[in-house]
Amino acid sequence: FLAVAGLAEMPMGMFFTDQEPDSPFTPTPQTLPTRDMEKAGQVDWPSVFGNFSCAIGHLWRARKKKAVAYFSAERYGCLGCAFWMGFNKPQVETIIHYVSTGIPGHMEGECYCDSPDRLRKIFEDLDPEPAPGKFCVFKPLSQFGEGETPLFVTVFDRPEAIAGIHQMATFVTGDPLSVVSPWSAGCGSLVAWPMAFKARGENRAVLGGWDISARKFYKGDEITLTLPMAMFEQMVERYGESFFMKKPWGTVKKKIERSRKVWGGAQDA
Repeated sequence: FLAVAGLAEMPMGMFFTDQEPDSPFTPTPQTLPTRDMEKAGQVDWPSVFGNFSCAIGHLWRARKKKAVAYFSAERYGCLGCAFWMGFNKPQVETIIHYVSTGIPGHMEGECYCDSPDRLRKIFEDLDPEPAPGKFCVFKPLSQFGEGETPLFVTVFDRPEAIAGIHQMATFVTGDPLSVVSPWSAGCGSLVAWPMAFKARGENRAVLGGWDISARKFYKGDEITLTLPMAMFEQMVERYGESFFMKKPWGTVKKKIERSRKVWGGAQDA
C-alpha cells in the first residue's frame, strides 16, 4: 500500500501508555507549570523557557532514526505540547499572551492570534481530551508488535503523495468532509484535534504541518495527515478498488518520483 500510494517513509503510529519507553527522543524532565502555580508566582519561567524543545523536533529526530519519540507531563519540552497532548489544561496565561500579542515591556508575542481573549476562547472551546495514559508515544507502524494498536496514524510527506491519502479518506468513508485542517500547533494536529474528533464520534482525518514555529522540523514542502487507525486500515484493505489502480494516479506517481529526485531528503533546518 505504501509503495502504491507513493509514500517513501513509514507512517508513525501514536498511542498512550503508562509504560515509559526506552528512547532518547524525548524532552528533558521538568516541572509542569499549572494555572494555579502561575497565579501564585511559583513558576520558574527562565527554567521553563530555557529547557524549551519542540515536539515536532523530537519527532523529526526519531523519524530519521526510525525510532520512538515520547512525551509526558514531566517530559513536555514546550507548554504548547503539554496542552495539545492533554497533559495540562487550562493553558497558562503566560503562553496565551506569548502565542498572541505578548506583554508590552515584558514579552514579545508570536502574533498567531490577534488577542489573548480570542486565543483563550479557542483553547476553551477546543478543551483537549485528557491524556488517557502517562506517556504519548509515536513510533513507526512497522515496529508495533502483537497486541499493540495505534490510536492514530500520521503520514509525513509532500502534497503529491498526501493527495492520494486525502482522496482515499472519502473513498473509504463516503464523507466529503472526512479531512479537516483546523488551526493548531504542529503537535495539535497530531494529537489534540484527532482526539477531539474521536471523542465526538466523528471519523475525521486531520491535515496539519502549518505551525510556522515548527516548520523548520519538516522536510521541504512537507505536511502531515493524521488518520484514525480504523480509517487507515480500510485504506490498506480497499486501495485495490480505488483510483490508485487508474491511469491518473500513474501520472501523479511520476510527479512524486520527480519531486523526490529534486528534493531528496532535504531538511530545511
